[in-house]
Amino acid sequence: MFVHIVLFRLHERTADGKTKHENALELKRRFEAMSGLVPGLLRCDVGIDVLHGTESVDIALYTEFESRAAYEAYAIHQAHQEVVGFLKNVRTERRAIDYEL
Repeated sequence: MFVHIVLFRLHERTADGKTKHENALELKRRFEAMSGLVPGLLRCDVGIDVLHGTESVDIALYTEFESRAAYEAYAIHQAHQEVVGFLKNVRTERRAIDYEL
């Protein structure tokens, strides 16, 4: 199994006037919509921060894949690329970790 975890910080407000919270909800919807579309994607959990501490991020993405090859296919999958396109306009920071179990 291959695990991919990403943490995002978002702009307070984007050029289209949407708030951080609105964009976080949209990201959650888009990520969760990939379940069943991307072969080898076993689990996709999206968390939106509720405490808003000084060290907090806004969104946490936790995904599990059948294999590293399944993750690599996900990375270029059209559904994922559409989310990446949306993210480019709403995120200020991204941190990731990938590991095998």
